[in-house]
Amino acid sequence: MNRDNSVEAGAGRGGESAEELLRGVRARLLPVGMVTPQVAGGMRYARVVADELVFAYAFDGPTSVRTLTDGDVERVGAEALGQAARSNLMREPVTYEEIALEGRATLHSVFGDSHFVASKALYLGELARQVTGESLPSAGALVVVPTRHLLAFHPIADGSVVDALNDLAAYALGAYEDGPGPLSPRVYWWHRGGLTSLTVVDEGSRTLSLRPPQQLLGLMKGLIRLDRAGRLATRSADPAVLDPGTLTRTTVESVARHPGDPAGLGDAFASALALAHVRCTADPRAGDVVTWDAWETAVRLGSALFSGSGPEQWYLGEGNALQLPATPAAPPADARVWLDAFYAALVCRAHDRVARLCRVPLEALRQDDTVDAYVLHWIDTLQTYFSEGGPADAVVEKLLATMQSSLPEMLTHAPDEFVNRVDFQPVSLFHRLFTREHEAFGESLAEALSEHGGYWGESEAPRARVALGVLAMACLAHDQGFPIDPERLPYLPRYLVDGKRIEHIS
Repeated sequence: MNRDNSVEAGAGRGGESAEELLRGVRARLLPVGMVTPQVAGGMRYARVVADELVFAYAFDGPTSVRTLTDGDVERVGAEALGQAARSNLMREPVTYEEIALEGRATLHSVFGDSHFVASKALYLGELARQVTGESLPSAGALVVVPTRHLLAFHPIADGSVVDALNDLAAYALGAYEDGPGPLSPRVYWWHRGGLTSLTVVDEGSRTLSLRPPQQLLGLMKGLIRLDRAGRLATRSADPAVLDPGTLTRTTVESVARHPGDPAGLGDAFASALALAHVRCTADPRAGDVVTWDAWETAVRLGSALFSGSGPEQWYLGEGNALQLPATPAAPPADARVWLDAFYAALVCRAHDRVARLCRVPLEALRQDDTVDAYVLHWIDTLQTYFSEGGPADAVVEKLLATMQSSLPEMLTHAPDEFVNRVDFQPVSLFHRLFTREHEAFGESLAEALSEHGGYWGESEAPRARVALGVLAMACLAHDQGFPIDPERLPYLPRYLVDGKRIEHIS
């Protein structure tokens, strides 16, 4: 016997007691088409929760499943019924597996014999914790519910979200067409407890296409840029970016091809900065010449990328002479790379290059549509502070704007965890530095380094080795007489903090 009666057949009042209803009720997702106008009159409590999906209550009896009516809800009480429906649903047994796709995306598949498996998408945050042991990121997840027996989701945590979106769309359509109990072929965005359809149906041709809302597009752009730059802790470290020899060759080759390839300078800076971080693994105090060569190279390339340069020649390790021809100023629209270049110049006390970076027009960086507003306010704060004669009132005003625009409710591109544990820490330290609060700076510095370690965990990514923005603020504080003992602080190479091995960069 088919236990899943239609909505129409099950719409009448059953003979269950209130206690029986509380034991057997489940929250359930139904396709809109199943709720006919005739049935809807007896289910006023039901509601559309997303395109093509209706939330309702069902009673899971010994031989059949029936959809509850308004009378059932009134008999038990809406609050008690709702709590029982959720609790009973989340106890339904499921099978869980990860599906690794050809790209970097991983789908989390949840399936089973129960008619209510897909309905668990209503409480995807709780389900994710149950099956994976981890909470969903603040950006939520992509999810599909093609049949009542199956759902699949992908946490929105890194740049693989683009691959996952397309893969989930194909996966959902195939399962919807082939599986029993079809529910919906659409891809949904689960975010803060709600479901938003990302699939658009052309009624004329009956074809499906994907059209994420602007808010999700902003998140996706930000995650892709952060991921490509190796800033996200969820990203698996590529062995190529952990090998100093490979990074050195990449930097040399990128500089060599720069005159004929505009992207060469940006690639060279990225590999040089990664090399500078990686060198600090074997040389955590940054006392070796090859470590300094990497930091010097990053400073030269970063400043040239944004403010241009005259012809330059220097060395990157033994036997690698780098020659950079005269380069005009052509700042790319990449605000976080500007910050990297600026931080590196501060660390290496390249004051003339700091000044040149301060003259990069903020309007050029405002064209970067992958960052939140706080990043641009932070750059504005730094440029004002380090420009000659920058008024203190203007610095305070811009620093406050940075802090206010970094609140969780203001973020549209970056994950909360990354902002709180990594990106905002230099801002907090600068605040204490600007107000000359030595003790508070020390406390904030310890907290910033703890947050850095907590964010990166056991990751081998280059940026896990050195807390770059925090290091820049620590160098500033050291030079201004703040009591800092780099020997006792992780992620801050001693000879970069105290400047004792730093050489002049012409």
